[in-house]
Amino acid sequence: MGSLNLVLYQPEIPQNTGNIMRTCLATNTILHLIKPLGFSLDEKEVKRSGANYVKDVHYILYENWEDFLQKNKGEMYFLTRYGLHGVHDVDVKDDSKDYYFVLGKESTGIPKKILQDNLDRCIRLPMTDKVRALNVSNCAAIIVYEALRQQNFKGLSEFEPENMNYLIE
Repeated sequence: MGSLNLVLYQPEIPQNTGNIMRTCLATNTILHLIKPLGFSLDEKEVKRSGANYVKDVHYILYENWEDFLQKNKGEMYFLTRYGLHGVHDVDVKDDSKDYYFVLGKESTGIPKKILQDNLDRCIRLPMTDKVRALNVSNCAAIIVYEALRQQNFKGLSEFEPENMNYLIE
């Protein structure tokens, strides 16, 4: 059984990481955090953005990019404004594989050396020329939900789990 994975390369803003943690928990996505982090995982901003779900999120912390690469194998895609492919080029239908979506730090993105080594896997989300980049937590949600759509939202509920019969009268 494969997994969907979000990789945050040296995230700097606790609110973004907290928001991504909430998305990961909602979608059964594993979160990988590559140090250095621009904040402590104990900060109230992370917990507030994660809506107190942080304790339930499956996340793994790595010392650096090489540590991450040593411990993870699978298909990797890199979200960057320099991407040569669009989200429509990503094929993640095979739910037996592990897929990793790498997002860079808010100020500078993914290092150019990493991008150069993976040009065929660099993805750009379509947008106008009036905006340089979207917020990293928005990008994370977009790519995870595209992957989930391709896998028919396996394991996720499309309906509110609460009994909603009281709304029907």
